Amino acid sequence: MKKNWYAVYTKARCEKKVSAWLTKKKIENYCPLNKVPRLGTYDYRNGVYEPLIPNFVFVHISENDMQAIRQQNDVVNFVYWLGRPAKIHEREIESIQEFMNEFEHVQLEKTPVNNQGMVRILTNTGYETNGNLVSLTNNKVKVTLPSLGYALTAEVEKASVDMFRYRMQVRDKVS
Repeated sequence: MKKNWYAVYTKARCEKKVSAWLTKKKIENYCPLNKVPRLGTYDYRNGVYEPLIPNFVFVHISENDMQAIRQQNDVVNFVYWLGRPAKIHEREIESIQEFMNEFEHVQLEKTPVNNQGMVRILTNTGYETNGNLVSLTNNKVKVTLPSLGYALTAEVEKASVDMFRYRMQVRDKVS
């Protein structure tokens, strides 16, 4: 069967534990970790890594493998959309991985999806990604993750952002 990415909803503060269990079972998974300052300080240099999306771990599996994952004690269930386990686009998982590898202090916010346009972000280290642009101010850019209903916010140099508009007419003419 074809494998897809799915979001697993875990018990509170069990994301790392579930990810470790999945890895031990040789199930491809991704739990994005964000460096945050230690409690009571604003010092990111000595920060700790916490899950970017609370209670979520992403798994790359076929639907046949879901029952075994549901049986793990710290897994609540899969995230559902319209009565079926929600499939996460592989490009969105890659975007999260690229953001987390390139930037520290990434912030996540729940947001309605709004297709205002597309953005390509280029940095000095060669990082490049495409995503739906939500806003661009001074040195922050927000990129939506449509199938998750979230936006990632990262600080980048404004000069490194190359905007382009996604136009249905152009795409349709080329297709």
